[in-house]
Amino acid sequence: MTTCIKHSLIRPGTVEQRLYQLNLAGTALSASSLVVLPTGLGKTIIALLVIVSRLEKIGGKVLVLSPTKPLVEQHASFFKNTLLLPEEEILTFTGSLLPAKRAEMWKTGKVIVSTPQVIENDLLTKRINLNDVSHITFDEAHRAVGNYAYTYIAEKYFEQAGNPLILGITASPGSDNEKIAEVCEALHVRSVAVKTETDSDVAPYVHEKEIEWKRVNLPAELGDLKYLLEKVLDDRFTKLSELGFTMQHNKNSSKRDLLALQKQLQSRLRGDPNPAIYGALSILAEILKVNHAVEVIETQGVEALSKYMERLDNEAYSKNGSKASKRLAGDLNIRQLVHSVKECTVEHPKMDKVREIVKEELDNNPNSRVIVFTNYRDTAEMVTNALSGIKGVRPIRFVGQASKYKDKGLNQKQQVEIIEKFKSGEYNTLVATSVAEEGLDIPATDLVLFYEPVPSEIRTIQRRGRTGRKHKGRVVILITKGTRDEAYYWSSNHKERKMQSNMRQLQEDMPVHDPVDGDHAKTGVPEKEDQKKLFEFDTDSGSLTVIIDQREMRSTVARTLDSLGVDVVFKTLEVGDYVLSDRLAVERKTVDDFASSLIDSRRNIFTQVSNLARTYDKPVLIIEGEGLFTARQLNPNAIHGTLASLSIDFGVSIFHTRDAEDTAALIRVIAKREQIDERREVSAHGKKSSLLLSEQQEYVISSISEIGPKAARSLLKHFGSVEAVMKAGYEDLLNVKNIGPKTAARIREVVESEYKA
Repeated sequence: MTTCIKHSLIRPGTVEQRLYQLNLAGTALSASSLVVLPTGLGKTIIALLVIVSRLEKIGGKVLVLSPTKPLVEQHASFFKNTLLLPEEEILTFTGSLLPAKRAEMWKTGKVIVSTPQVIENDLLTKRINLNDVSHITFDEAHRAVGNYAYTYIAEKYFEQAGNPLILGITASPGSDNEKIAEVCEALHVRSVAVKTETDSDVAPYVHEKEIEWKRVNLPAELGDLKYLLEKVLDDRFTKLSELGFTMQHNKNSSKRDLLALQKQLQSRLRGDPNPAIYGALSILAEILKVNHAVEVIETQGVEALSKYMERLDNEAYSKNGSKASKRLAGDLNIRQLVHSVKECTVEHPKMDKVREIVKEELDNNPNSRVIVFTNYRDTAEMVTNALSGIKGVRPIRFVGQASKYKDKGLNQKQQVEIIEKFKSGEYNTLVATSVAEEGLDIPATDLVLFYEPVPSEIRTIQRRGRTGRKHKGRVVILITKGTRDEAYYWSSNHKERKMQSNMRQLQEDMPVHDPVDGDHAKTGVPEKEDQKKLFEFDTDSGSLTVIIDQREMRSTVARTLDSLGVDVVFKTLEVGDYVLSDRLAVERKTVDDFASSLIDSRRNIFTQVSNLARTYDKPVLIIEGEGLFTARQLNPNAIHGTLASLSIDFGVSIFHTRDAEDTAALIRVIAKREQIDERREVSAHGKKSSLLLSEQQEYVISSISEIGPKAARSLLKHFGSVEAVMKAGYEDLLNVKNIGPKTAARIREVVESEYKA
């Protein structure tokens, strides 16, 4: 007989009592913790136990964060079914809920389940604060690195809350010690708890996973195609060597090695604009493209290679095609390859294996659910087509939201519809890319088939975790002998073993502390060097304010400024991105944006800077990121000429920064100089110079937060006028290219909301 947990806030009979979950919850209540538990063993139940304990003893409200809207809705449904709280106190926050509505609901909510980006935006715009939040659960906690919203929310939580407690939950934190340390530091973790499927208290609840590796040989005909590609690689590596840049393994170099050399060359360009470096970077771009083609023919097949070569050809002959793609298109071996691909009728042997394995599974158990994972969309389409003709197999392709040449993505609404039909049995085989690995409420499956191994231990664990949840599961991994399939398989295998070892060691090294003792003893997490950053040398800056354009909310500059103690105020600015005083404003461009503004007349850098210089006495341009002289393969003289003109003709001060954090530090220093040293006020003013009617129409639409120029043009092309856009309903807006639920909701909020001065 199953024993259920009894608690005043948990609905009787809804949560099975498991000792390992109670132990992990106890650890999580003693200090901010990272809990690592395999998929399907109840990480959300551990969060539930922590939540009810905090609500009972501390009060306030709790926050549960999850990366995607479907996961948020799944968690909210779970809490509504298990918690003895009024349904109106268990809230779901996503981008489709209007900000003003969220601000009102926040006041009365007890358990708020949200995507992190929504909470980040509401914190930045000061619609909410975390003063009375007694606990936050970070689902898929391994994401708490770099600029992901989790890191900012955790920082603000410990800054604002009186009694903070964090629980990070994940099935796969990764094997990289530095990344694990970064997650622990970002979430203020002082305790790590790890459970595996072999632990004695977990094993009774684990369903067996049968794992098979099926190896196939690369057919001779595909080997001949690979040989043509390798001839191109040999030639390009020879040219690279002639320029003075030699790689140890040449055509056997990994993608990581190639990207490392690319980064090294780009950094050298700053101090040494040597023509040989430009030439080497261009050749390296060719090598990366051909290297990918080799991987495609080895692991995917002829049809996938054909589609990839078609995209390369399209890029080469497009208006903005790179020199690398143009040279490849004219290469004799590549031209022979394209011809041979058209003539080749041999299929990759993996495809027959997929048909055989899926047919066998569904013949033996017609009610089974199957997921076939592929790395590439082209392969997903090929596999779906190959399975469509088999009796009893009802496949559907499942990919991400982004669209590219001849390949339209699925929006979130379409994804959810497919998953529902997969659950109901209308489809019984999901042919999916990485979008199905994490973040979607996909039911447990009987068979998970890897079309190819993946080198990431995190992705491998997530893929495997889709089976063996409620009953015995089966995992099959297809490997082409003598190709990078084998290298990826062993790489993932090694990383997974290393991850388990690292996490066990970290668990031993990080003792649990009593959170009330104020102790900040060493935790065993590798500490970062105690190196001061630019903004840390100046601690007595007084009160600083920066006015930021609404569209800059998507960058992490605003978030970093807020973390540095700057009061950020969001407005729709007609001129500039950041206003630092009544005389100084900043236009910020990433290197890609800057390069695009030299090519695209609609984003002309001279028009933008002219407006800035006409409106503010001290115009500033910040160019952010590395690789300015390699972005879009522009002639270096064009970039030098543009910079010279902007500085000399327009009187603009030009700064280069490494990244968003560096940009924020620079903006803060300039703001201090203006507001503290010069005692100047902060005020936004100025309008753009006269625009064409079409430009004015685009500007009206793009002035709405969340809408960029591209989305504005899509809306105007679809509806025909500004008036029609403003009259369009929520569902009508979702039919427009580039417009998702969040953007549609934002438009309706601006149009419908009552004006309050």
